[in-house]
Amino acid sequence: MNLKKALKNRILVADGAIGTILYSEGLDTCPESYNLTHPKKVEQIHRSYIEAGADVIQTNTYGANFEKLQDFNLEHRVKEIHREAVQIAKKASNKDTFILGTVGGFRNIKKSHLSIEAIQYHTEIQIETLVNEGVDGILFETYYDLEELLTVLKDAKAKYDIPIIAQLTASNTNYLRNGTPIPDALEALLNEGADIVGLNCHHGPYHMIKTYKHIEIPDNAYLSCYPNASLLDLEENDLKYNNNSEYFSDAAKELVNQGVRLIGGCCGTTPEHIKKIKNIVKDLTPIKHKNVIPIETKQYKKQNKNEPSIKELVQQRPTVIVELDTPKHLDTNRFFEGIQALEDAGVEAVTLADNSLASVRISNIAAASIIKQKYKIRPLVHLACRDRNLIGLQSHLMGLSLLGINDILTITGDPSKVGNFPGATSVFDVNSSGLAEIITQFNQGINADGDTLRSNTNFSVAGAFNPNVRRLEPAVKRLEKKVESGMEYFITQPIYEPERVKEIYEATKHIDAPIFIGIMPITSYNNALFLHNEVPGIKLSETVLNAFEKVKDDRDATRKLSISLSKQLIDAVHQYFNGLYLVTPFLKYDLTVELANYSKLKTGTQTKEAIL
Repeated sequence: MNLKKALKNRILVADGAIGTILYSEGLDTCPESYNLTHPKKVEQIHRSYIEAGADVIQTNTYGANFEKLQDFNLEHRVKEIHREAVQIAKKASNKDTFILGTVGGFRNIKKSHLSIEAIQYHTEIQIETLVNEGVDGILFETYYDLEELLTVLKDAKAKYDIPIIAQLTASNTNYLRNGTPIPDALEALLNEGADIVGLNCHHGPYHMIKTYKHIEIPDNAYLSCYPNASLLDLEENDLKYNNNSEYFSDAAKELVNQGVRLIGGCCGTTPEHIKKIKNIVKDLTPIKHKNVIPIETKQYKKQNKNEPSIKELVQQRPTVIVELDTPKHLDTNRFFEGIQALEDAGVEAVTLADNSLASVRISNIAAASIIKQKYKIRPLVHLACRDRNLIGLQSHLMGLSLLGINDILTITGDPSKVGNFPGATSVFDVNSSGLAEIITQFNQGINADGDTLRSNTNFSVAGAFNPNVRRLEPAVKRLEKKVESGMEYFITQPIYEPERVKEIYEATKHIDAPIFIGIMPITSYNNALFLHNEVPGIKLSETVLNAFEKVKDDRDATRKLSISLSKQLIDAVHQYFNGLYLVTPFLKYDLTVELANYSKLKTGTQTKEAIL
C-alpha cells in the first residue's frame, strides 16, 4: 500500500532514535558506519521498533552524506552505506512496514560552508541510491534552513514519483532561525510538493504541542511530528534524556488532536516510547478540522539611530579611526590618557580589539562602556567568535545595544593555541560572517533562533580584510562574501608599501563598501624584523629594513623615520580612500595622534579643538 493512501484514514506510528540506542551502548564512531560493520545490530534495532508497534521505520542514513562521513574517512562509501541501510531495514520489516529513506540537512547550528549547489549534488546521490534500493518514501529531517529544504525537496519532486516527508527543526515554538513563522514555512514546503510536512528534533512533546496549535491541517497533505524524548539533562557529566514514555504517549494523543497523522520520535526516544504511542493512538481516528491559534505578533516601536554610522561618515568625508588595545593589566591610566588624546585630535572612533592574538586583556566592552559615558569619541568594539558560543555572543550584542554602543567589527578570532593560554578552548560556533548574519537579524528585531527581541538594534557592522597576500583576487572574493553576510565596511591589516594602496583600490573599486586602510608605525629595528619575518603576509623592503637598522640605537631618529614612512603611506591612502585606520603599537598613542593630526591637516578635516 502507498504511504499516502495509508495515512488517508489512519494514524501511523513511526520509529524512534537509532543513534540514541547505539551511543548508550558505547558507540564511538558515526551510527551510519554500523550499516557496514554491525548490520545485525542495526537490524535488531529496526525489529525492536516494529515489535513495539511502529508502522514506519527509517533507514540508518541520517548523517550518511559525503561531508559528514569525511570525519570518519568513509566519504568514499556513501552509496554503499545507503544500499546496506535499505537492505537491513527490509530484512527487519514485515509486509505491512513502510521504509523511509532518511536524509539529514547540512546547514545545522553551525552553518555549512558548502554552497547550495554542492548540497544539491551530495543530496541527490543519497536520494538516488535510496530510491533505487526500493524505499517507500523519502524523509528529509532535521532541516534548520528553509532554503536548503525547499531546494532539495524541489529537486526530488522533479525526479522521483515517491512520497516525501519534509521536516524542519526550529529553535523556538513559533519561528525558524531566520524569523519565518513555522506555519508559513510548512506552507512553503506544501507549495513545493511535499506530501507530509512537520517538525522533528530540538523540542520535546510539550513544546511541539505548543507549535502545532498554530498549524493548519493541510487540505491535500498530512502532518508529521517526531519530538525528542525531553529536554537534555546533565547527569554525572553525561547528557541524557528523561525516561518518560508514559508522558510521551499522553502527548501523542494531544498531537493527534492537533492534526498529526504520522507520529514518531527523535533524540532520546526508544522502543518503549513507541510502544506507548502505539497503545494510545491505535483506536484514534485522524481529525480533519481544528481551531488554529494564530501566532501572536506584538508591535514594538522601532528604535531609531541617534548618530550616523561610521560607514555613513566615511562615505561623506575622510575619516580616521584608531586602534588602541586595552591593557593586559589593571593599570588603565595610560590607556585612558590615550583615549583623551585621540579625542582631542578629532579622531572619529577608537577601535578596541577583543583579546587579539588570543592574549588576555581588559574586556573591550567594559572599556567601551566607560568611553561612551566619559568621552566624546565613539568606541568601535571588536567581537570575536573564539571566546563565546551562540549564547554568549547574543548576550553581548544585547548588552552592547543597551549601552548604546552600535559600532562592531566582527572577527573570527585567532585560535586559543596561539596565545598565552594555549590550553584554553576555542568556541567558533560561527565565524565572522555567521556573526554578521546574526547581527543583521538583530537589526530586524530577531534573535538567532528567530524569536522576537521586542525591539530592533542599530548596529553598524565592519569586517576585516587582509590584503597582505600573494594574490589579491581570492581575498577580494572573500570580501564579496562578507558583504553578502551583512558587513558594511572593512578595515585592513597594516600595510607597508605605498604601491599596495593602489593595488587594493583597483582590486576592490567594484565593491560598494568603504575600506579603511591600516597603517601601524614601526617602533624599532627589532619590531621591523618581527613584522618582516614572523607576521604572515607582511614583508618590508630591504630599503626600509636597512633604514631602521642604521638608526636602531637612536630612539629619536627611529621615531622620525617611522613617522616619515607612515606619512608617505597616509599620502598614498588619501589618493584613493577616505578611510584611514591607524593601529597604535604598544600603547604609544603619541605616534597615532601625530599621524591622525597629519591626516586631518592634509584632508582639511581638523576640528576646532585640534587646531587650537
